[in-house]
Amino acid sequence: MPYEHSPSPVAPTASSRLWTAGASGGVAILVMAVLAVMKPELAGWLAAGAAAVATATWLVNRRPPAPVSISDLDGSVTADLAPDGALLGDVFEALGDPVLIVSGGEADDIAGRRIALANAAARELFRLDGAGGGLLVSVIRDPKVLEAVDEALFGAVSNTVDYVGGGAQERHWRAFIRPLPERDAHLWGAGALALLALRDETDARRMEMMRVDFLANASHELRTPLASLSGFIETLKGHAKDDPKARDRFLDIMAIQADRMGRLVADLLSLSRIELNEHIAPLGRVDLARAASDVVDAVSVISRERGVTIRANLGQGGATVTGDRDEIVQVIQNLVDNALKYSSSGGVVELSIDRGRTLDEAMAARMPEGTRLSLETPDREAGLKYAVVTVRDHGPGMAREHLPRLTERFYRVEGQKSGERQGTGLGLAIVRHIIIRHRGGLSVDSALGQGAIFAACFPLAPARELDPSGGAAS
Repeated sequence: MPYEHSPSPVAPTASSRLWTAGASGGVAILVMAVLAVMKPELAGWLAAGAAAVATATWLVNRRPPAPVSISDLDGSVTADLAPDGALLGDVFEALGDPVLIVSGGEADDIAGRRIALANAAARELFRLDGAGGGLLVSVIRDPKVLEAVDEALFGAVSNTVDYVGGGAQERHWRAFIRPLPERDAHLWGAGALALLALRDETDARRMEMMRVDFLANASHELRTPLASLSGFIETLKGHAKDDPKARDRFLDIMAIQADRMGRLVADLLSLSRIELNEHIAPLGRVDLARAASDVVDAVSVISRERGVTIRANLGQGGATVTGDRDEIVQVIQNLVDNALKYSSSGGVVELSIDRGRTLDEAMAARMPEGTRLSLETPDREAGLKYAVVTVRDHGPGMAREHLPRLTERFYRVEGQKSGERQGTGLGLAIVRHIIIRHRGGLSVDSALGQGAIFAACFPLAPARELDPSGGAAS
């Protein structure tokens, strides 16, 4: 939209400036006329001066005021407040929201919608090589968006569409589609143009989903321990109030239920927080071997109590991955905790790290006699290598029908719900969502009577980001 200059309400108008200058010039001419009468010998010179004053006053004040300019602090002019193509181009590039200019082609050629221009945010989001030229259908496949673009191109109809982007990280977008005036075909490839602007509403949607899920899960899962506590309280108020043995036993059970509720609320909050930031990839660097070693030290007391040995094969040197250290530690600890729960006394839990694996190698089967299932597979990126954390137990194992549901909230394998293995049922759900946030992968291999193997892979940090003393070489 062209810039329209709006004059200041306190600035004098052109007509008022002309009258002021005219009055000043008139006074000067009058003075010269009086002097000419008083000194006739100077009349010729004074008449010429009066004519010059009148002419100069008219010439100077007939010009329109100069355009207003924006000046630097040193007084140099940087830009006029008039439309500037270069400035508008810089603004287009600097926008944080992805913006595309789409050219139409033929109305009946659905594959003819091309990206005429794309700003920096759009090129980064859709991984475009240049500022334009690609097919729209290759980056956005949602039928509602494509239909709205057609309506803007050939029907001059503005529209707003909500859609969910593809890939492992689900993102919610609101697309604003507006028709644009036609331009020369030899510049844009087609006369019809449309503006497609995207706004990321993932945070708002996730916040709403987190609130709904937390209320639903908390109300469902807390019902049982609350009912148990209420029942024991009533019993202690009644016939058991004078029975010391019964009172101590009931209080112990109540403490266990209260502890379970505390862990449940903590896990729910942790899961909700991770889901809220799931679409934002972490940018830190983590030494995977050191994180795994810290987990082994942390669970050593529990493993000794259960009589289970942890064999850690962390390899030589570090394995630096891109991620958040606390969350990666949580992944390893949850997997090791699960392995300890399902290992009998005298059993062994094996923890190992492999470096420099391709995606196919990271997600490959590790138990030839068992069933393998990918619980989370990352988007494939050329040349990307992974470090893989593998945790194996030698417990009862799981039948193949249970594997697809392992990362569901509160899911527990039937026949393995003893009081000794009581948990919140959220451990693997937390692991999966952390893996998604880290653009990694998660798989499980299991066979009845032979235990289970969980493998979590994380992208290795690029070599140019590593410290000279560190290393992520494969």
